[in-house]
Amino acid sequence: MTAGRIRRLLPCLALVLLAGCGGHPKGVLSPVADTAPDTSRVDMLVATTRARSTVPGEMFTGERARTPSFAQMRVSLPKVRKEGDVAWPRKLPSNPKTDFATLKADELSLEGAKDWLNASVKRNRDQSVLVFIHGFNNRFEDSVYRFAQIVHDSDVHSTPVLVTWPSRGSLLAYGYDRESTNYTRNALETLFQYLAKDGTVKEVNVLAHSMGNWLALEALRQMAIRNGGLPAKFKNVMLAAPDVDVDVFRSQIEDMGEPHPQFTLFVSQDDKALAFSRRVWGNIPRLGSIDPETAPYKTELADYKVSVIDLTKIKVSDDLNHSKFAESPQVVQLIGARLSEGQTLTDSRVGLGDTILAGTTHVAAAAGSAAGLVLTAPVAVLDADTRSNYANHVGGLTGQDGGTQKIAVKNCAATPADRACRKQR
Repeated sequence: MTAGRIRRLLPCLALVLLAGCGGHPKGVLSPVADTAPDTSRVDMLVATTRARSTVPGEMFTGERARTPSFAQMRVSLPKVRKEGDVAWPRKLPSNPKTDFATLKADELSLEGAKDWLNASVKRNRDQSVLVFIHGFNNRFEDSVYRFAQIVHDSDVHSTPVLVTWPSRGSLLAYGYDRESTNYTRNALETLFQYLAKDGTVKEVNVLAHSMGNWLALEALRQMAIRNGGLPAKFKNVMLAAPDVDVDVFRSQIEDMGEPHPQFTLFVSQDDKALAFSRRVWGNIPRLGSIDPETAPYKTELADYKVSVIDLTKIKVSDDLNHSKFAESPQVVQLIGARLSEGQTLTDSRVGLGDTILAGTTHVAAAAGSAAGLVLTAPVAVLDADTRSNYANHVGGLTGQDGGTQKIAVKNCAATPADRACRKQR
């Protein structure tokens, strides 16, 4: 089959698949009435470089904005729920008695965000902040609900700050997602600089997962170079399954100098997601999948005072073995209840077809290719997660993107007359 014929076939496949799309409902971030007063609630501050969405209940897309945006979210968690799970609603509106439900979703100005942070930090007993940076393949709603679950299940007392960068929520958008972390470095450093200078904040802890580790490390590195070191209030940086080149990590941590925060590294040598990444990035080992007992890693990690937890022998339900540290009760005890207690840090929604594509082809060549989509298409008919991702894959190849932005847009609330903003209407 020629490439031209494959491309002509894709829109037809998309129509068939979209007719039977599964997964949870879209628009779950539309606030609902608080009809279950005995449920738990999590309030968080959101800082994002995602572009605003015009779709009700979505708030932000996977595209890039010119300037950061801020929001206050309040999420209700049902009383009966398996710990570690997000209870996605099966239909809208969400029912707070049985589902995760959005009670508040208010966009904030920069000054409004500072006021919210200040008031929240003063209320928590140790005046600390927990910054969470999600990984690859997360939609905005995924990151909000997952962080709410993490905060609740860990019983953390810190003020929760979610940093969410422009991820398109698709396995085949790996390159776009990676560049989006680079795009967000300066914004995250600006947040870190503000927390360092804010006298109300006494302690800052950072929790990052997967590709989010690259963003966290780069922002900390920039801050250290700019300031001549990192502030003492930055206590802990937890690197969960970091999708980071080991050679680059050496230079990043050296650039941070001494003293630096306490780093805790969670590795697993059978992490299939990081094996995928290794093939893409020239067969250089990823930090999250090294054997920490072999040379040169054992000596170097000791020299850098990095605590290492090897999860290779731990068995979990995650087929990709990419969220072991969050699913294992043994590891949770090591982390401690203050920061984490059994949470899965990404929804990922990697469908069976996506996994087949990653596991049976040369990923760098097949990811985002027409041939790769045809390979995945039969599975997408049966598998809901593959179906949910498939439309994005098709749109990226055919140019039928449903109106998503291809370049970073300005803050349209502040500059509605801007040409790029008019195009969004």
